[in-house]
Amino acid sequence: MNSIRLKTIASFIEKEDKVVDVGCDHAYLAIYLMKQELCQNVIATDINQNALKIAENHIKKEGLEEKIPTILSDGLKNVDQNVINTVVISGMGTATILHILENVLKERIKKIIIQSNNDLSRLRKETKKKGYYLQQEKVVFEKGHYYVIGIYTTEKNKMKKRELYFGIFSKENIFYYEYLWKEYQNINKKISYKHIKKKIKVLYQMHLLKKYVLFVVFKEKM
Repeated sequence: MNSIRLKTIASFIEKEDKVVDVGCDHAYLAIYLMKQELCQNVIATDINQNALKIAENHIKKEGLEEKIPTILSDGLKNVDQNVINTVVISGMGTATILHILENVLKERIKKIIIQSNNDLSRLRKETKKKGYYLQQEKVVFEKGHYYVIGIYTTEKNKMKKRELYFGIFSKENIFYYEYLWKEYQNINKKISYKHIKKKIKVLYQMHLLKKYVLFVVFKEKM
């Protein structure tokens, strides 16, 4: 498996984890986890029958059909959560991810690994409301895109507002914060004062981001 994104997701998996990969696509992650013996077991699911068929073909090609069960399911609806403790959800939008999390059994699922394609601040806020707290994030750049991958657990973690917007600070992610700053600058330039509420919101986010990381970014470059 050559995907930096999927290998980063796998880095959050531990030996004792019993994993379900929701929306497994081609099952590359599940296959990697089993071949490297990174967890106890893994289930691959997808809502799309055709996608699941492709996943099953890849699993069979690797000779892992006895070790990686596949389930056609809308999120976790058809998954027995008594046999898992870790959920992976990646490559989807925040609205879809939050829909999937509605069916999580908190007494069974202790860890959720999420890579959302958008609206990360909303994701962090809503998972916190559901009793899952962001513990760590890693950012990777692959094929022209930044991917933010977070690990959420039931261990309480009081997050500041700036962390809800931008994640838990890591020096390893400085390149990503620089990217965010440039993005906010570009957005701010395009918003006219006719849309004052939107402009104020963006300026406030820029203010938080500047306080949060710019000093560290400049210090690292000195």
